[in-house]
Amino acid sequence: MPGTETIIARPEPTFVRGLGLLDSTMIVAGSMIGSGIFIVSADIMRQVGSPGWLLLVWLVTGALTVSAALSYGELAAMMPHAGGQYVYLREAYSPLWGFLYGWTLFLIIQTGTIAAVAVAFARYLGVVAPGISPTAWIIPPINLTSKYAVSFSTQQLVAVLLIVLLTWINTRGLKLGKWIQNIFTSTKTLSLIALILIGLFFGRNAEAIKANFTDFWTPRGVSPIKPNLPFISPVTAASGAFGLFIAFCVAQVGSLFSSDAWNNITFTAGEVKEPRRNIPLSLAGGTALVTTLYVLANVAYLCMLPLDKIQSAPDDRVATAAIETVFKGAGPVIMAVAIMISTFGCNNGLILAGARVYYAMARDGLFFRATGKLNERRVPAMGLVLQCIWTCLLVLPRTRLRDPLTGVPRLDSGGHELYGNLYSDLLDYVVFAVLIFSVLTIFGLFVLRRKQPDVARPYRAFGYPIIPALYIVAASAIMLVLLLYKTDTTWPGLLIVALGVPVYFLWSRRLGRS
Repeated sequence: MPGTETIIARPEPTFVRGLGLLDSTMIVAGSMIGSGIFIVSADIMRQVGSPGWLLLVWLVTGALTVSAALSYGELAAMMPHAGGQYVYLREAYSPLWGFLYGWTLFLIIQTGTIAAVAVAFARYLGVVAPGISPTAWIIPPINLTSKYAVSFSTQQLVAVLLIVLLTWINTRGLKLGKWIQNIFTSTKTLSLIALILIGLFFGRNAEAIKANFTDFWTPRGVSPIKPNLPFISPVTAASGAFGLFIAFCVAQVGSLFSSDAWNNITFTAGEVKEPRRNIPLSLAGGTALVTTLYVLANVAYLCMLPLDKIQSAPDDRVATAAIETVFKGAGPVIMAVAIMISTFGCNNGLILAGARVYYAMARDGLFFRATGKLNERRVPAMGLVLQCIWTCLLVLPRTRLRDPLTGVPRLDSGGHELYGNLYSDLLDYVVFAVLIFSVLTIFGLFVLRRKQPDVARPYRAFGYPIIPALYIVAASAIMLVLLLYKTDTTWPGLLIVALGVPVYFLWSRRLGRS
């Protein structure tokens, strides 16, 4: 009619399929390589006590990671949708299980990993700029409990600024985030290869090689693993087959954390070109590449440093101690720059991918509505912002350091209480929660084969059903050991998952779900 205007609804933005096979592989590898490979071998060596067992820990972690990735490839090819693992759990079991994964991902898995990696970045920036320190207080520590405090130091400030910067970059669109990911992943991969080549060919220490490779399996210099439950006795790797098994499982925490986040590419499935082909290929290629580099890096450490020097590396900086044997005086700065590049790229991939899960949850009515919308650059900006806020809060807690025998707070030379970062605790929280949902997801492969037998499967899991079943058994054994021997830091992960159950039903009731 004359004088009337037709209002045309603007179409809702959709994801841009801008990630090719190389980009997807870069997200897999880049999200895996952070600071862990340069640090955690010291703690692993203190737990297992021999070069042979150190390498076997990394080999087993690699086998678990690659086998899980091959299993996830089938699910990704079946359901190439934004949200990835959240979608697989929802379809295999119910919306409740998908929600529990997304809930735990937001509270600790994704955000806890981002926080730990950001603190690692700031920690190594402090090598270059000494003013950035965990004890250069902006807000001095405020004790909360006998074990935890909160503070705000220059180191924590840098970690927060890194998280905010990378979040802002990723709100500007997929292209910019992808560009940064590709550059930094390529750079840190080449840095890791350079470390391996230096160790294997230029920095070989004849005495270290003789000591490490002639007595390859005998545990020595091991730390006792003290369970938190009074009815379980402490063990060491040197106390027989059972002690070695316990030490081996506990040692998996560091190597699994260092190898985690490969599944992040499944979160971005809505932005991958030819996802049914490229996601399985990127999962297999990326995990195999990183696993190979990790094992070779540890061989390089063994060629450069005797066992006791790995165990006692200052601040657990094994890579720095190794490089220092070749570049006298320059080792700390060289490795600090390499690790800063590595952690910067790692956190970019983690931040980019995580918000896609919250987007998928919101589209199902199971998360804040605003996180289920894309901005004008076709990325879930509000999901990125919410993730940023919570992650920054996770940077603030500190551990109160205590004497392991007396339980008395440790003091510095000036009589001030000493504090540590949450890095090692976050490893335990994250790894335990990740293992729970990895086991459930891979078991979901069996469920979906029976539940949806006629759905197209462009790729089928390699070695099914044996390899997926072996993963479930091995990961379950590690979880059981962690529950018994790392109770203080694993039960909170289980509690976080359990708390999601009432939250799910409250959220569902709001939306009129049954």
